[in-house]
Amino acid sequence: MAKEKSNVERDVEVEVDITQRKMIGKSLGDKIFDVVNYTLITFICLICLYPMLYVLFASFSNGNKLYTHVGPIWAPLQPMTLEGYQHVLSNPNILTGYYNTLIYVVAGTLFSMLLTVLGAYVLSRTDYKLKKFFTMFVVLTMYLSGGMIPPFIVVRNLGMLDTRLAIIIVGSVSTWNMIVMKTSFSAVPKGLEEAAIIDGANEIQVLTKVILPTTKATLAVIILFYAVGIWNSWFNAMIYLQDRELYPLQLFMREILVEDSAMEGTADIQSGIGVNYIKPLLKYCTIIVSTVPILCVYPFVQRYFVKGVMMGSLKE
Repeated sequence: MAKEKSNVERDVEVEVDITQRKMIGKSLGDKIFDVVNYTLITFICLICLYPMLYVLFASFSNGNKLYTHVGPIWAPLQPMTLEGYQHVLSNPNILTGYYNTLIYVVAGTLFSMLLTVLGAYVLSRTDYKLKKFFTMFVVLTMYLSGGMIPPFIVVRNLGMLDTRLAIIIVGSVSTWNMIVMKTSFSAVPKGLEEAAIIDGANEIQVLTKVILPTTKATLAVIILFYAVGIWNSWFNAMIYLQDRELYPLQLFMREILVEDSAMEGTADIQSGIGVNYIKPLLKYCTIIVSTVPILCVYPFVQRYFVKGVMMGSLKE
């Protein structure tokens, strides 16, 4: 009965508090702050969203009007058309690029996560004698780099030029991601690890059955960072690949965006702007086709962002 009474009293207190807040209302300063805050946030959202909306509207616009249009676009230029998407999706290079990019994203993300998790776990061990040395060694790579030629020579001497391994292995570990993961692992209560060790767990079992399940949020964020980075990558492919059958989608997209730029301003004698009018349309359609799939991933991991990045930033 005492429990029920306390619950009822708590509910009554909450209702009274809500009623009092409604009666008092917000002060003039609070209202001004809310107006300024919402206005500023709306303005920032528009600045961030408009470039994407511009590309989206342009991709559905009429090619001839888009070719001669100057200034912002607030809606598809009429008559609205899917001509650009028909050209892009009928291009065999796009399908080849999608296929290769999916391979690179899946295999590259798995390989990167394996190395990152193992490295972060070692650096998070307080009883590891060489912890400080290797931590400094890893952090140093954020500030110093061998440049582009040494990795190319290594890849060539290993016989990985013009192979998928060159894209999957080179640059597979991000120092920043490893540090974030290491901080997250260090935040796991030591009591959980000690309990697992008392029960007979070894290091691998501690990692897979205690550490990783406890840091799911951080894992989700790091996986997304690696996947997006690999999806958008084209520079390594341009350096290490010559076989077009191995090109990722972004490299084909780059070719479309910069292809024959010297002829952009010229007109075809027989068909006027008939040759060139489709080029801007293809660019915007290609951007949408290559961007939308990875954007669809964000809503599923958005709830992990704040929790995953903030985990380990506060000490109890």
